[in-house]
Amino acid sequence: MSGGYEIRNKFFKGCIAPKDITHIRQTEPGETCYLFEGFMDYLSFLTLRQARRPDRPALDGQDYIVLNSVSNLSKALRPLGDYERIHCFLDNDRAGLEALREIQREYGSRVRDASYVYSGYKDLNDYLNGKKLSQPVDPVQQAKQVQRVQQPDKKKGKGLGM
Repeated sequence: MSGGYEIRNKFFKGCIAPKDITHIRQTEPGETCYLFEGFMDYLSFLTLRQARRPDRPALDGQDYIVLNSVSNLSKALRPLGDYERIHCFLDNDRAGLEALREIQREYGSRVRDASYVYSGYKDLNDYLNGKKLSQPVDPVQQAKQVQRVQQPDKKKGKGLGM
């Protein structure tokens, strides 16, 4: 939103300042926004959606916000207020969980946690690449995560049109 760029290759991950959120709006005002922690997760979502529904990927049925870092969450809170439904594709780690809680405090029942789609993986990109978490999940932490999940369908990839 401020003219910066997120850049990455196999040796480097960073940005050309200024660091900011990316807000991708469709031509028609939408009621739904999909929120991603990083741009690789957003690109992974697009890849999965296209692969699962090549004839009707429906990539333009919602707006998208990419945080480009959870430290940018405060920059996304105001634009998220324009949406009736907010689907969060945040990392399965402490920072992702804290960000989800902050969004839920702000917008309550309008927020859906989509991380159940890639449970057992750090993020959506690792899910796409088949890189499971190497450490077993702590049972207490897992119980907390289960409480936060709102699953419309328990089958992987179902419920959010993926």
